[in-house]
Amino acid sequence: MTASLVIAPQWIGDAVMTEPLLRRLHARGERLTVGALPWVAPVYRAMACVDEVIEFPFAHGGLQFRARRSIARQLQGCFEVAYVLPNSLKSALLPWLADIPKRVGYLGESRVGLLTHRLKNLKNRPPMVAFYSALSGDTDVAHDVPQLQVPAPEVSAVLSKLGLAPHSYVVMVPGAEYGPAKRWPTQHFAALATALLSGEAHASANATNNIAASPVSAVLLLGSGKESEICASIAADVVQPSCGARLLNLAGSTSLDEAMALIAGARQVVSNDTGLMHVAAALHVPQVAMFGSSSPEHTPPLSDVATVIWLKNDAQYHPPLDCAPCFERDCPLGHLRCLNDITPQRVLAALA
Repeated sequence: MTASLVIAPQWIGDAVMTEPLLRRLHARGERLTVGALPWVAPVYRAMACVDEVIEFPFAHGGLQFRARRSIARQLQGCFEVAYVLPNSLKSALLPWLADIPKRVGYLGESRVGLLTHRLKNLKNRPPMVAFYSALSGDTDVAHDVPQLQVPAPEVSAVLSKLGLAPHSYVVMVPGAEYGPAKRWPTQHFAALATALLSGEAHASANATNNIAASPVSAVLLLGSGKESEICASIAADVVQPSCGARLLNLAGSTSLDEAMALIAGARQVVSNDTGLMHVAAALHVPQVAMFGSSSPEHTPPLSDVATVIWLKNDAQYHPPLDCAPCFERDCPLGHLRCLNDITPQRVLAALA
C-alpha cells in the first residue's frame, strides 16, 4: 500500500471539493494522510477514504519556513507520494523539505523545482472538483461528486444540546468570507426566516400537495465569528412568531464539527456560495443556494437535492445580467442586482 501525504487547501469549500480525488487515490490502494490547517481538518475527518489527519500549526500569510522545516523532519521517510492541492509556493515546501520522492501538483508561484510531477493550469479552468481530481492522473473526472459522513451519534449529541429534533429545522448560512458580492442581503434572510417560522412554507407546501412538509421548529443562523454582525442584523429583523418556533443565532459559537453535525441533521439549508454550501451538498441535505458574483458553473453544490438560484441564467429576468459573473468582492457597478433581486418569496417557493 502506497503511503501518501495530501497537502490540503485552506478553505472549507475547496476542502470538500477535494474528496473525490482522495476517494480515487484510496480506491487504488493508497493510504492517505492529510495535512490540513485546523479550521478545515474536520472536513477531512468526515471523509471515509482518509486514514489520518495531521493538523498543521500554520497561520495565514508568510512562508513560516522554520515551522515547515521542523514538521518536514518529523515526516521524513514516512511517505512515498505527496499531492500538493493548493497552488502556492509555501504549500509545496513541506513535501520537498521532507524528501518525499514523488510530489504532484499544478504549476504555480515558481515552484517548478519543488514538484516532480507537474500539471499545467488550464487557461479556462474546469469546475473545481474536476480540477482537483485530475491530480490523480485519471481522465474520467467530470462527474465526480463529493461525499461526507457525520456519525449519527455526533449529530444526536449536538441536537440534544440545543433541544432540536432531526429534520425539524432549517439552517441558514448568511456569510461569505470572500466579500459582500457573494452575500444575499440580510433583510432578505430575515424576511425568509420570518416566513419559515410563521409557517408560510408549510402552507405553501400543502398548497402544492407536498404532504411531507411540516412547520419548522427553528431556524438556525450559522457562521464564523467574523459573521456575527451579519447574523445579529438578521436576528434583529426577524419577527418572532407566537407558535413556539424559534430563531437561534449560533454565529461564532459553534465549531466546524458542530456546524457540520447541525447541517447533517437539518431539513434544509439556505446559503450563499460559501464553504458550508459545499458541506450541505456533500452530506446530501436538501438546499437552496443563491449565487451572485460567482458562478455555479465553476463551484456548484454537487447534489441532486440542491437548487441553485442564479439570475444570470434566468431567461425571465430582465434586463439580463451581462455583468455576471464578475468574481469581484464588491459589486463594481454598485447595484448588486444579482443578489438584491432574488426575492425571499422565490427562495421560499424553492423550499416548499
